[in-house]
Amino acid sequence: MRGEPSCPKCGGRVRAPGLFADSWQCDVHGTVYPLQPVIPPSVEALSVVVHRTRVPVWMPWPLPVGWLFTGVAYAGDDRSGGRATVVACSGPGPLGGVGELIIVAEELGVGLGARYAGIDGPDPGPYLDVEKPAQTKVLAAGRPTPLWLVSKTPDDRAVFAGEALGMWLWAVVWPQQSGLLLYDELVLTDLRDAGAEIELVPCGALSPRLLKP
Repeated sequence: MRGEPSCPKCGGRVRAPGLFADSWQCDVHGTVYPLQPVIPPSVEALSVVVHRTRVPVWMPWPLPVGWLFTGVAYAGDDRSGGRATVVACSGPGPLGGVGELIIVAEELGVGLGARYAGIDGPDPGPYLDVEKPAQTKVLAAGRPTPLWLVSKTPDDRAVFAGEALGMWLWAVVWPQQSGLLLYDELVLTDLRDAGAEIELVPCGALSPRLLKP
């Protein structure tokens, strides 16, 4: 499965650097880091992204019982390296049915997390009430990391965002009630530090949420 790079903010077509621009261009959003085609879930796909990115590749590890890794992608190119990563996981929802979790790490302004969140981006700041205590915390790379509920998102999902390792961290969960996962002391590992453990990641079918947020 190979496609064309796309805009991380809107999914639209992008133009490669050329005679008139030295960066990737979207007709709507101007200069962007291109979202590379979604890679079907495999240990090899994870390894490709881990070795190309400059930002964390977050995954719940260990995965919740019954959950599987269901896809990965990154925004950037060979020259810039990955400036945003997205990892999808799926499994039994805490209230029954199937839950879907997408975790995005990105630099300021990339806009990939906002696209999966279903809000106008590029960053979550205007949608976070940081004057109030965070709604939940995760353990990211061994550090307690507060996450705030993102406002004005579609009703079919729950979205949380915060900062980890100097980058935005987004967690987007479908359906909305599966957001309970984020209240259960979720442990996130940056797969750049996972070493040989990455070989143990169980893979499922590609998540449709990666293709159409």
